[in-house]
Amino acid sequence: METRSQFMRTFLPHLREDLAAHAQASSDPGEGWFVPIGGRLLPAPPAPIPSRVVDVISRSSGTVRVGEKAPPFTLRTTPDQSVSLDDFVGDPIVLAFYPADWSPVCSDQMVLYNELLPEFAEHNAVILGISVDNVWCHQAFSRDRMLSFPLLADFEPKGTVARAYGVYREKDGLCERALFLLDPEGILRWTYVSPIGVNPGAAGILRALESLRAARRAAA
Repeated sequence: METRSQFMRTFLPHLREDLAAHAQASSDPGEGWFVPIGGRLLPAPPAPIPSRVVDVISRSSGTVRVGEKAPPFTLRTTPDQSVSLDDFVGDPIVLAFYPADWSPVCSDQMVLYNELLPEFAEHNAVILGISVDNVWCHQAFSRDRMLSFPLLADFEPKGTVARAYGVYREKDGLCERALFLLDPEGILRWTYVSPIGVNPGAAGILRALESLRAARRAAA
């Protein structure tokens, strides 16, 4: 079995490339819950959600904003098992909505998050992938890509959860490529919607998780 040091030697170049590729988007104060102040990251005051997300929300029936309780849901992860958002409350939760199993961009994105599970674990964070594919498609995709985190089927009624989060593309019948970070109480603290053909990577998630941990330590 590969040791952690071997894993990091193998994966860190990949991670650095990802961080560099997404640094500009991730460092924009408008993209998240935290803003740099005096060289430190501190909680930002309440502010409108980023414009790209507002544009998406305006096309959907649901709305969810930073600082609000995330909409609850229960979705199937296997043909005979369902999970609820409440099952994971108590830890930071990353919701990764994506358009479809098997597409090249989605595959790369989900494989990257699988490789980063040790980094998410350092923050006690859970990641959940969500698309409108059915559970059988998820099961085959997860097995083929050797994923070790749940993929949830927002399948029937199609896109119900994506609509609640404001990231359902009615015209295409797909989810946006959207990320949401919930704190341990289930409050939305950071969100990002990527162009549907662009892998948003993990830099923004990792920065938001680090900032969330720092803020909670400061408040303790």
